[in-house]
Amino acid sequence: MDIYMPMATTERHNLFTGTFFGSIMDLIRKKEVKALHNEGALVYSGTRKDIYRSLININDFNIESINDLEYVQPDFMLFKNNEFIQNERKTRIAGYPDLIVEIWSDGNTSNERAFKKTLYATGINTEHWYIEQNSNIVECYIGEKKIADKSLDDVLMTSSGMEFDMRYLAL
Repeated sequence: MDIYMPMATTERHNLFTGTFFGSIMDLIRKKEVKALHNEGALVYSGTRKDIYRSLININDFNIESINDLEYVQPDFMLFKNNEFIQNERKTRIAGYPDLIVEIWSDGNTSNERAFKKTLYATGINTEHWYIEQNSNIVECYIGEKKIADKSLDDVLMTSSGMEFDMRYLAL
């Protein structure tokens, strides 16, 4: 049996990302959400020193320009109601995801964490969650607004009502 494990991940990290994707398969089949390439990167304008320019407005550029932009790769992102555009290879995405999830590990520096939180907060309707691999707490935001934390002991629910049952991953 072949085993594939991307670099810089752990088995628990892969369980988290796999569970999120598995939870939305019914929505994908019903065409209620769009599944994106698993190597998809979210592009943004500016540089790490100038992140307050925000993520890209999809009406401000053409598909060719997306390849030249700075990008990050969230562990999970979901587009349900918000518009987006992809490059031809479907590896880079511009727009504001409805949900972004990052699973933090010891390898994520404090600068990287702060940068991603600030970047994701530029989408005023983007819900973004942060899960420490060694914790049951899910830190939650919508845009810049901190909302109540969630727990892996419960079924996780987005503000728009999508559910993710990850209770079996609780420590």
